[in-house]
Amino acid sequence: MSSILTNNSAMVALETLRGINKDLAMVQSEISTGKKVSSAKDNAAIWAISTVMSTDVESFKQIQDSLNLGNSSVGVARSASEQITSVLQDMKELIVSAQEENVDRTKIQTDIAALRDQVGSIVGAAQFNGLNLIDGASSEDVSVLASLDRTSAGTVNASYISVARADLSISNSSTAATYGGTGVTDTSLIDNGGTNAGTADTVADAATQVITIASVADGNGYRIELDDTGTNNNIGTRTFEYVAGSGDSANSVAANLETQLSNFLSATGQTDYTVSRTDDAISITNNSGAAVDITSFSSTGGTAGVSAGGLGDLATIDVTTDTGATAALTSIETLLGQSIDAAAGFGSAQKRIDTQSEFVQTMVDSLTTGIGGLTDTDMEAASAKLQALQVQQQLGTQALSIANQAPQSLLSLFR
Repeated sequence: MSSILTNNSAMVALETLRGINKDLAMVQSEISTGKKVSSAKDNAAIWAISTVMSTDVESFKQIQDSLNLGNSSVGVARSASEQITSVLQDMKELIVSAQEENVDRTKIQTDIAALRDQVGSIVGAAQFNGLNLIDGASSEDVSVLASLDRTSAGTVNASYISVARADLSISNSSTAATYGGTGVTDTSLIDNGGTNAGTADTVADAATQVITIASVADGNGYRIELDDTGTNNNIGTRTFEYVAGSGDSANSVAANLETQLSNFLSATGQTDYTVSRTDDAISITNNSGAAVDITSFSSTGGTAGVSAGGLGDLATIDVTTDTGATAALTSIETLLGQSIDAAAGFGSAQKRIDTQSEFVQTMVDSLTTGIGGLTDTDMEAASAKLQALQVQQQLGTQALSIANQAPQSLLSLFR
């Protein structure tokens, strides 16, 4: 049935053209914005996922800034620690040179004091944005924001890289030990190889003298003296000394004296003697080719040295005497090890921060690529679709025009 009131063909053509125009408008929007999902009405699920991921990307960019700041702070501390280590190495060279008896130890001590002040200057300047990791102002670790960890349930937790501080300051006070009287000569404190303390024992070439720490108490003093002035006179008379504190044991006293002996022999390249320790017993072997005197002394009524935090023990280094020069070798080795450990620790932390920074940048790139895959327009496909829709639009317009002309054919029925 044909009707002049209802044109079904025109209605179908019009509906088709409307659909084509709608698709065409959508493709044109995708091309102009570059996004196939630009709002929640386009695709609610994809829009929600991409929005969450976009906020994560912005968060990771802020984390990148935090890592850069932490990297700079740790880098300053590492560089300062390495520089302090270099200064302490210079100081060690001066201390080694002070082991000789025919040098001006007063001038060497002046140089050591200057280097000590230089360490203080480095520590004071080693800050970034007000944060100093080596001045000993705090013992708490520094936390550097490293990541935001999102679980499948949507919970977000921040994770941090902890950087341990190192105390390399010289401001902490320390006191040197004070050796007491020399009236004690029995074996209650020290056993000179079976001979009373304070008695020299002549040790033949290739022979070994064993000195045992028999008793320890706060303020007890212990000395070992090597004397080859009467034979080869390679070291002359050299004294090694330690005053025990309340926390010392026979083993720790023996360990300290053995360390002093070993450090001296190593620093001076001296091979006439070899030293070893087993628990509380120190063994000294004479390799000099001639007999030497090895004497052990003991005393009571002394005062143990008080060790300071950081590098404060630099203040007690005094090479103006034989005993002080010998003790300084042990002190500088300990302090040098502390600065080396600090530099190594900061180096490890900085490397970890660098690695995390690279990972975060990779994460940002990956998330950005993922978001693009979900929301960005495929321009090649959109271009092809636009061409097809434009043709369909033209055909739809032509079809509608033909359908609108159909009622005119009914006029021929009434002629």
